Amino acid sequence: MPQHKINFNSIDWETPIQGVKSKTYNYASKQIRLIEYTKDMPQHWCEKGHYGYIIEGELEIEFANEKIIYKKGDGVFIPDGAEHKH
Repeated sequence: MPQHKINFNSIDWETPIQGVKSKTYNYASKQIRLIEYTKDMPQHWCEKGHYGYIIEGELEIEFANEKIIYKKGDGVFIPDGAEHKH
């Protein structure tokens, strides 16, 4: 049965790659994650879409033609596809 409130404090941190910690809640084919990035995360190009919200700090994402700095309170919307690689 799905939860209507996700208690991230009860979910253990995982480290999927260097410089990234995450907590993931899954239900059916959907998931929501709390993610913490550090400057130790290796640079790589990603073509997968992402949606997010910056809770604290800043997140810098480099796209093919620009670099965007997201700050606390900003929403992030990146569609899938090579034309949006980041």
